[in-house]
Amino acid sequence: MIKAEAQNLGFFACGISKARFLEEEAERFELWLRKGMHASMAYIENPREKRLDPCALVPGAKSVVSVLIGYEQVQVQADDTAPVVSKYAFGEDYHRVVKDKLLALLGFIQRESGQQVKGRAYTDSAPIAEKKWAELSGIAWRGKHSLMLTQSGSFFFIGELIIDLELDYDAPVTSQCGACMRCIEACPTGAIVEPYVLDTRKCISYYTIEHKGALPEHLKGQFRNRVFGCDICQDACPYNKISTGLSEERFRPRPDFIKLLKEDWHALSESRFNALFMNTALERTGFSGLKRNLDFLKS
Repeated sequence: MIKAEAQNLGFFACGISKARFLEEEAERFELWLRKGMHASMAYIENPREKRLDPCALVPGAKSVVSVLIGYEQVQVQADDTAPVVSKYAFGEDYHRVVKDKLLALLGFIQRESGQQVKGRAYTDSAPIAEKKWAELSGIAWRGKHSLMLTQSGSFFFIGELIIDLELDYDAPVTSQCGACMRCIEACPTGAIVEPYVLDTRKCISYYTIEHKGALPEHLKGQFRNRVFGCDICQDACPYNKISTGLSEERFRPRPDFIKLLKEDWHALSESRFNALFMNTALERTGFSGLKRNLDFLKS
């Protein structure tokens, strides 16, 4: 019933795993942190307990329900010389969309179970190992670019419900990347330093969204006209070669957004930025961050 309702709500995949401390993920995560590969994102470091143990988020947690929801898989900007925005950012901010649907799913579980089910909903909004839970629930595997993959590609968001209700659990999925190295070979800055390992200090997406301050001069000319996010490694993946039509309606590109020409981007005023990008992912970098990125592409 839960999986059927998840599909009714617009999720194209749903899997369930047993809530437990992720001992195997802890070792991988600690090594990545010790190498400094999280760059300036100090908020990733803590609280470690919540990231690795769902019971630290929901006392008495028994199950993690993981879901996937798709967004547009093809580049839709009208001007192919315009600064490139990552595909996930063209529609409504995913945090709001996915959380609305997850809370609806939680309400369904509470009604159908006939119990006082306690739970919390997450989508890139708390220190939780989303990728690992998606893998353990059998709905996606970790690609060599470090993003999650399915037979339908990687253009999707992950969400979780952590609940204190015991359910039937799914089997984990294993990698289906085989010997393919296309994502690694495609990255212009060498950010995928080995299969399944991303060094954020070299990542275009990190610099155009999360990084504060001036952009590094040694990366000038390597951004491939990316102004917010990247997608280069995803575009190179064979699983993303055919659009699946799995996009959620609220993630459909906004017409005024995709019509922007190259000169329109560079002439953006703050008021125009606010009007165009309100309630989209671009709010995260803000007007000043976007202007910094645009100037970096021009120089």
